[in-house]
Amino acid sequence: MTALEDPWQARLNRLRRILPLPLLAVSTALSFIAPGNQPTAVEGIFVAAAAIWSVVLARPRPATPWRVVAFAVHSALAAVLVGIDLSFGIFAYSGFLFAYPLGKTWRTAGFGVTALIVSASLSGGYPTGVTGHSVIYLIVAAVMLGLVFNSVSITNHVMEQNTERGRIIAENARLHEQLLAQARDAGIVEERQRLAGEIHDTLAQGLTGIIAQLAAADHVRDDPEQLSRHLDLARSLARASLTEARRSVRALRPEQLESASLPEAIGTLTREWSEQSGVPAELSTTGAPARAAAEVEDVLFRVAQEALSNVAKHAQAGKVTLTLTYLEDALLLDVHDDGHGFDPETPVDGYGLAGMRKRLAGVEGTLTIESAAGYGTTLNAAVPLR
Repeated sequence: MTALEDPWQARLNRLRRILPLPLLAVSTALSFIAPGNQPTAVEGIFVAAAAIWSVVLARPRPATPWRVVAFAVHSALAAVLVGIDLSFGIFAYSGFLFAYPLGKTWRTAGFGVTALIVSASLSGGYPTGVTGHSVIYLIVAAVMLGLVFNSVSITNHVMEQNTERGRIIAENARLHEQLLAQARDAGIVEERQRLAGEIHDTLAQGLTGIIAQLAAADHVRDDPEQLSRHLDLARSLARASLTEARRSVRALRPEQLESASLPEAIGTLTREWSEQSGVPAELSTTGAPARAAAEVEDVLFRVAQEALSNVAKHAQAGKVTLTLTYLEDALLLDVHDDGHGFDPETPVDGYGLAGMRKRLAGVEGTLTIESAAGYGTTLNAAVPLR
């Protein structure tokens, strides 16, 4: 039985392979023990032929032409045996099993032929003329045919339903495989994008800071105190970058948010960034701070991180102000610098702004930018709270 084979059809297949030989044995035994019955050599020959044929049929052969041949030979043997001895009507019942797989058109004919053979065993034999026995046979045959044809109608309906069900199951299995493949591909792309964002937010920025500190150290070689300070900052950035790289691979949230609230984590980030960049920066919080979903806090922290990195690389600002605002239904982060500004409508290369927008979109947030040459830049990230 295959994974998609109908259970009812599988049961019929088993019965068709198993039942004929036992039913033939029972019929033969009854013909031997029936009072006044004397088995003949002809009966023995046909019983042997039916037994051999039943053994042949026990081997599955699904081809439709073979099913027609199997039913025809089986029915012919059953008809002859019933004509020899009515006890073989028991064996003749197995003809219904061979009529099932013939298909919608041939199934009705097969059921009708089997019903006529069984009617002979029930009514005392085949009709031989216009006699009372013939009338009895016709009545029994009519009742049998009525019952059988009703059964055929039900069977055909069930078979059609099973065929349609099998087609639907096969189609669903195919669609399921497609969805799994698409989900697997989407997961790979999403993981690549996540790692790209994490690398940009941590390793790239950390390496940029390390390079900046080493460059600064190179300019103060003659000042041991300043040299030591820049080297210490470079080592600190290297350790932090290594830690963040490991956390990114393990898909963990930023270390700063593990043991601190969002305002505390952004406040620490702001102070450390100010020390490294030499640009004054401060954070103010308005509203009643409350814990938001972890993914929301993670995204806003990364946005603050990226915004400060962009200020250090592009703005040439003299001061940066961050504002974290808690509303009843939203959480806002504003980052303002007094740098030289830029045109927000001009396409910008790199991952920065696109990465922020993608992160915010993942939590149904938005990013807006207000800037103009000579007027600084204000970045606003808004995330709805549920």
